[in-house]
Amino acid sequence: MFRRLKTYQLVADLSAALVFLLVAWPIEAVLAPSALGPEFRPGDGGPTGFALLVAGIFSAALAVRRLSPALALGLAWLGAVVQIGLGRPPSFSDLAIFAVLYATAAYGVRLVYWAGFASAIVGALVITVYLFVGPVFAGGGLSWETLPLALVVLVAAAFALGLAWTIGALVRTAVRARENSEAQRRAEAETVAEQERVRIARDMHDVVAHSLAVVIAQADGARYAAAADPAVATDALATISSTARSALADVRLLLGQLRHQQGDGPQPTIADLEELYAQVRAAGVELRVDVDPVPQRTSASGEPPAAVQLAVYRILQEALTNALRHGAPGGPVDVRLAWLPDRVELDVSNPMLPGTPPGRFGHGLIGMRERAQLAGGRLDAAHEFGAFTVRAHIPIGDHP
Repeated sequence: MFRRLKTYQLVADLSAALVFLLVAWPIEAVLAPSALGPEFRPGDGGPTGFALLVAGIFSAALAVRRLSPALALGLAWLGAVVQIGLGRPPSFSDLAIFAVLYATAAYGVRLVYWAGFASAIVGALVITVYLFVGPVFAGGGLSWETLPLALVVLVAAAFALGLAWTIGALVRTAVRARENSEAQRRAEAETVAEQERVRIARDMHDVVAHSLAVVIAQADGARYAAAADPAVATDALATISSTARSALADVRLLLGQLRHQQGDGPQPTIADLEELYAQVRAAGVELRVDVDPVPQRTSASGEPPAAVQLAVYRILQEALTNALRHGAPGGPVDVRLAWLPDRVELDVSNPMLPGTPPGRFGHGLIGMRERAQLAGGRLDAAHEFGAFTVRAHIPIGDHP
């Protein structure tokens, strides 16, 4: 029923209505009675009282036109009925009707919107009938001679009232379009921000999970081997130190991107795979790597696309981290990479601990699948004959 307006809007509407009343009241009191002709005898004080009543109703409609278009439309019709009942001719106060029709189209709900349109049509008909059938203002009443003039009045009234409503409808459409455009921009910005958060979270998971898995494995190995061979503990501490420093650098890079919205920094490539293999082997894992065929020259730089290299590295990193954390101790981990002309095939298989329930996959597997999908490929993971196997297929170049 009532729209939420700002304080300055309410003040502006009330001020405009007050000014309208101060202008319309004297005009109604002076001009409207004289237009009725010499036979009008309103009585003492009649013209002033009637003028105030008519001007007050239309001014009230003008005051609430934006606050409540439905109430404004009702007041406008009330003012018109009072005006007709008093036998008064059209006057300055009727200008408020145009503002009310505009408000119904621009600000009203669906029902009020169409009620304003109907009021414009019905109002034009009422005006014409009142002028030619009611008190004879146009002269001669309705007859065959005055019928053309009545049709002209009907068309003119319908055009004027309909124009006010149409302008409001156009404003309504423009406002809705602007709101939809702003909502779409906000949604797109939120989507981009969410994708960026997911990307950074995925990178954080890959970096931190892998590094911590290596650090834990080294720390456990050093603790058990320190009594028998102190040199093993020293080597383990060195591995822990280098792994932690590398992880810290990666985390700082990711946090800098998140905080300052900087562009992507240096990303790992297939040239860094040997270092990754070395970290896993240093953690005590028997890692067997088979690369056949080797990477092909697919670009001017002589290397596979950077997106493919990053996807392969991150998927391998997470798969080896899972093997380190959840695989059977001492069990071999097999890695097979096939750099075919149109795709990369990646298989990672490791034996599982006895009693491990199948089908329990965490965020790491979700991240690997996202990596493969972002590169245009796919990834499958399953328990097969006591081993956990990850298979990824990533296209190279323009191949689907």
